[in-house]
This record gives sequence, C-alpha cells and structure tokens, in this order.
Amino acid sequence: MHKPLPLQCTSLNFRGFQYAQAMLFAIEEINNSTDLLPGISLGYKIYDACASISRGVRVALVLANGNEMVSALSGAACTRPAQVQAIMGETFSSPCMAIATVIGPFHIPLISHFATCACLSDKTKYPSFLRTIPSDYYQSRALAQLVKHFGWTWVGAIRANDDYGNNGMATFTETAQQLGICLEYSVSVFRADPPDKIRKIIDIIKASTSKVIVTFLSPTELNVIIQELFHHNLTGYQWVGTEAWIFDSQTAANDRHHILDGAIGLSIPKTHVSGMREFMLDVELLKASRNELFTEFWETLFNCKFKRSKSLAGNQTECTGHEDLTGVQNSFTDMSLMPIFYNVYKGVYAVAHALHNILSCNKTCNDKVQLNSFTILQHIKKIRFKTKEGDEVYFNENGDPAAKYEIINWQQTENDIVDFVPVGLYDASLPADKQLNLQNKSLIWAQNSQQVPLSVCSEKCPPGTRKVLQKGKPVCCYDCLRCAEGEISNITDSITCVRCDPEFWSNEQRDACIKKEAEFLSYEEIMGALLTAASLSGTCLTAVVAFIFFRYRQTPIVRANNSELSFLLLFSLTLCFLCSLTFIGRPSEWSCMLRHTAFGITFVLCISCVLGKTIVVLMAFRATLPGSNVMKWFGPVQQRLSVLGFTLIQVVICILWLTISPPFPFKNFKTFNDKIILECALGSTVGFWAVLGYIGLLAMLCFFLAFLARKLPDNFNEAKFITFSMLIFCAVWITFIPAYVSSPGKFSVAVEIFAILASSFGLLICIFMPKCYIILLKPEKNTKKNMMGKGEPKSF
Repeated sequence: MHKPLPLQCTSLNFRGFQYAQAMLFAIEEINNSTDLLPGISLGYKIYDACASISRGVRVALVLANGNEMVSALSGAACTRPAQVQAIMGETFSSPCMAIATVIGPFHIPLISHFATCACLSDKTKYPSFLRTIPSDYYQSRALAQLVKHFGWTWVGAIRANDDYGNNGMATFTETAQQLGICLEYSVSVFRADPPDKIRKIIDIIKASTSKVIVTFLSPTELNVIIQELFHHNLTGYQWVGTEAWIFDSQTAANDRHHILDGAIGLSIPKTHVSGMREFMLDVELLKASRNELFTEFWETLFNCKFKRSKSLAGNQTECTGHEDLTGVQNSFTDMSLMPIFYNVYKGVYAVAHALHNILSCNKTCNDKVQLNSFTILQHIKKIRFKTKEGDEVYFNENGDPAAKYEIINWQQTENDIVDFVPVGLYDASLPADKQLNLQNKSLIWAQNSQQVPLSVCSEKCPPGTRKVLQKGKPVCCYDCLRCAEGEISNITDSITCVRCDPEFWSNEQRDACIKKEAEFLSYEEIMGALLTAASLSGTCLTAVVAFIFFRYRQTPIVRANNSELSFLLLFSLTLCFLCSLTFIGRPSEWSCMLRHTAFGITFVLCISCVLGKTIVVLMAFRATLPGSNVMKWFGPVQQRLSVLGFTLIQVVICILWLTISPPFPFKNFKTFNDKIILECALGSTVGFWAVLGYIGLLAMLCFFLAFLARKLPDNFNEAKFITFSMLIFCAVWITFIPAYVSSPGKFSVAVEIFAILASSFGLLICIFMPKCYIILLKPEKNTKKNMMGKGEPKSF
C-alpha cells in the first residue's frame, strides 16, 4: 500500500496528483510484470513541491540523503537503502534547473515529464538531467516555421518571466530572424506581477499593428493576460501557443470570453495507454487509507466538507465518503493531458529497463549487485526500448527524446466547447523541408474566421519595385519604390533595381518591371469588344444572305450568277469574318501561326470565287457570239478546279512559311518605355509578303477582268458590282499598309482587323446586297426575261 507524505501546500493540485497517479500506474505494472525486473519491486516516495523552487530543492536533498522510509506498493519490506536511485519530476523548467544543479554532483538521475527549456540540454551544467518531453530547442524552431508557413512576418511575443519563457522565446526570436520574421514587441509576464505592469503590457498590445501573438506562457500567466484583454475589449488576435497550454482543457474552459478562439500551436502527440485512465480514476485505494490526503482530496474533488472538518461552511454540503465520481467534471477527471501522463509512464519504465540491465535480469535478477546512482544514470542514457503501445523510448546525447509535435487548432463545437483538432505534424528527425506537414483540413482562425489572418508590417514589393527600409524600424517594415525608367527588378521583395537591356535579359526578366505593363488587344477592352461585335455581325449577316439565297435558289437572279460559286463565296466570307477573331487576345504560339495563315487562305478562297464569277461573266457573253463554244472550256468543273488551284497555291505558300520560319509571340520593349507590346513576330517577312502579294495579285487580276466586263449588255450585269467590290477591296488594303506601319502597339492589330472586316463587308455588300434587294423588294424583276433584257442597262 502506498503512503504518500501529508501535503503541506495551501491547496490540493489535481494536476500534480495526476502525475503521481501516472507514476504509480507504471510502478504497479512493472512490479506485476514477469518480464521486466522479475522478483524485484520498485518503491517510491512522493512529495509535492507546491510550485516552489526552494521547497523542490529541499525535497531533492531529502531524497538524495535517504532520510525517510520508502513506501512500496507491496506489503513486503524494502531490502535496499532508502536513498532513491532516480527522481521523477519536476514539472516546470525553473525548479528542474535548481534541483538538477543540486543533485548533479550525486549523479542521481532527474527525469522530467514536462520541463522543456532548451537550457536543460546543457550537460556541463545539468549532467544528470533527462526528460521524456522534447526540448524547446525544437519547439521554438517549429513555432517559427509554423509562423513563416502562414506568411506572418510581423508578430508580437509574450513570454513567461522564467527560464522556460525566456529561453524558449530567445530561441524563437533567433530562428524567426533567420526566416525573415520580425517581432514588433516582446514582453514578459509573471503570475505575481503587479496590476500596473500587466496594464503596460496591454497598452503595448493595443498600440501594436501585428495581429499574431506568439506565446511562451504557462496556463497561469496566460489566464492573467486574457482576463486583462477582455477588460479592455481587445479581441481578434491570432494566438500561437506551445504545449504548455495549447491542449489544456482547463485553459480552454477558463477562456469564457473567447479571446483564444482559433488558436494554433504545438502539442505532444495524442496517445492512449491501456488501463491508465481507469487506474487514475480509481480512488478506492486512497479511500481505504482514510489518511489526511484522502480527506483533502475528497473534499476538493466533490466540493464538500466532512462533518469533523472545522471549516464547514453553511452553504457547503457534508461529505459522506460515498459520493459517486460518475458525472464529475473537473481537472481530476480531465484526461486531456494524457500525453504528459504518458511521459511520466515512460520515465519510470526507462529507470526500470536500466535496472533490468544492471541486475542482469533474465528469469530472475541478481539482487547481489551493488547499485549506485552513477551506474544507473549511464544505463538510462543508453537504454532503447518500446512501450506496450509500440512507441520507442531513448535519449540522445543531451538527454532529450525525439522531437515530434502535433499541430493543434482550437475549434468551437456547437456546445461552445473547444475541440483540439490536429491539423498537422512536426517531426524534427526529417529533412528541413519536410519537417512541417500541415494536413488538408479546414482551419478556424481568430473570431471563427476561415480566412488566414494577415500580419505583416509591409506588403510584399512586387517585381518592378525595390524595398527601402523605414528608418528606425525592423527590416520587415519598408516602402516599395518603383524602379527608375529603364531599370527592372525581376523578383518579389527585391532590394535593388538593375538596368534593363532587352538585348541581354530573358523575357521573364523583362516582364518584371511593373512600369512596363503588358499591352495587347483584348476582348475585355472597348476596342476589342467593338471589333468582335463587328466580326460576329458580319458572320450573322453573311448567314442571313446565305439563307435568302438558299430559300430562293431556283429564282433566275440566283441561278444566273452561278449559285455554286455564290454559296462558296458566302462560305469563304464567313471564314474571313471569323478569322479576324484570331487577332484578338493575348498572342500565343498557336494563335500567331493561325491568324496569318487563316487570313491568307480564306481571303484567297474568297478572291478565287470572285475571280471565277468574273471569268464566268466574260465567258458567258463570249458564248453569245456566232460560232463560239468558249463555255465548254470554262464549265462548272473548270470553275471548281480554278478555285481549288488558286487556293492550293496559297496553302503551299503558308506551309512553306510555317515550316521554314513561322510567326511567334514576341514582347516588344522598344516601341514604348512604359509598356511591353505583346505581338506576333512575322518570323519570315518573305513568307508574310508572299501571302499578301498573292492576295493582291488575284485581287488586281479580278479587278481588271471585272472592269473589262462592266459594260457588257445585261439588265443585271454582275461584273460591275464585282468591279465596285474589288475597288473597295484594293483601296482598303492599299491604305492598310501605311496605316499598319505607322500604328503603334495594339492599334496595328486593330488596323489589320479593320482592313479584314472592311474588305469583307465590301465584298458582301457590293456583290450580294443588290441581289437581295431584287429578291426581297423587287420580285417582279426576278425573271429570266428581265435578266436577259437587250436594252441599255440602267445604273443601279
């Protein structure tokens, strides 16, 4: 039966009681094991240091000197000296430092489950200290990486004014500076600080511009801060916490005003130890003892007083000793700190495994071996074993375990209870770029926002600007100045601009200057939208004409003018209107090749059809001469072949152009100093002018033949309408050349589109509108007799 010493603290600390219960659970398991230390029973002493460093040191000296009897779980008397072989504890870093300094010369192992200060890894100062919780050396770096991951480069920091807070924050600050993170303020707080000092801290937070607060605080100091923040109505800050409070349900319960909502931080990975929870909640052994510890424990647990107690208040219930633990919700029944209880468990087992090796245990142990603390310490440092849960336990050269953390996010449930949601992992044993691993889970931030908070002193300086530090402020605070004309910066947050020489810089570097905005004819701007509307309007108008011609395809006016070529001409005009759309939008490799080749081929197809119709008119009137059989040489088959032949020549020219030196997207830096012109370079200028020249050649030939046939007798001579259309076509493209050459930037593309649309509309209106006028408005003239009239043709 275990008999802990009577408590001498002002109040019962359930957390400390739970740590003791975890140790007892491990001892009981070991003493009941036939594999570990068979035939050997571990004894123990339990002291409560009452969060006092001086008391902790006195207790350690008592244990080192062996002045008291050892209590064992079994009823058998102890056969070993009362001097302890190892000490489990303390919980906090500062007491551990003091105790380790005192017992270090005795080489008595001190194994802590919760002291994380990186300073305790110094084996020259604390040679006998070990721990089962990772050092803040890793936690501080993990916090800095976490802050950097979310882009928070301007943060505030609050630390406990003790060894844990000061050392942890110092390491965080050092790492943060290396990662480009700046601290707007860094203040310390202690639970016993006077109110005016707390108010000064609140004033600093109120005056700050950072929205993220990184903490190295115990729950006690944190509670002091959040209560004061509530009184000043300061909310909306994103809190980043350590394992000291981030998964402490008592801290969450105390945050009744939701100051810490959305907090994120590092915790010891969750674990389950079979049987431990049930053991820790079993108070029957303690109840049976009926000692002073039971009385205080029972009264605190159930908020009652035994009748014999002198402090029984009028509003307090009387304890019966038969109260039911079921349904009780307090820090004793709270198992959220199970990972820390597990650390106590692992520390006890580390000592047991070291003793197992020293005593050369197999089926039995050699109890004749003389134990000394130095030997035990050396064996503990070297042990490596797995717990029953499968976790490997070992200590590195600094007495620290492997550093692994869960990333925890506070999320409110429907019952207004904080749920500690794991959202990632940090494993210090992995390569630097893989240590931080955040899962694809939805995070909840301050004030229940789903948007990642922004906490920067200055926004990133985009390419084309340079950073200029603000006088008297950290390096994270700067202004963004544009590069001088002719200079660029091709990276974000550049500190210098360099001379921009298009001949020697890559395209990406040329794009960097924000003053040189990219310019091209887009669908979104007014000019692009108007040209698009004109193109689509021409396409629709052509479709309407085609429908009319198809509807009245049996009428003389349609049949008299070679309906097959008319429909082919309408099809080619549709393509001409649509090909203008390829000139609008950001130039790309395929659009540059498509726009010129599509334009060249469709226009040649169009002109070939017009040329075919012109030749048909000439041949038709030649055929009316006595003894002429010329029409047999230019019948429907020859007409199709002529159109095909003329078009194939252009196709061959385009294929050669695309094969030898095709058009490509090009960034023009020379035309304007303040913008980049995105355009299509011709590739081969010979190919481009060959395409245009061939179109011009066919157009001139068509115009010449139509001009010759303009006065041939017929009431509806199509040749003169072809003449007008070719006149407009040639005029448009002749004026296009100087306009295209003199137009800057996107306006040159607009000029080319305008020329395509104007010439297309000219052909459509001059050739087909007179026929549609007759078909729809003058149907009495749509007769064969009228078409073959012998009179002098009238002007239309």
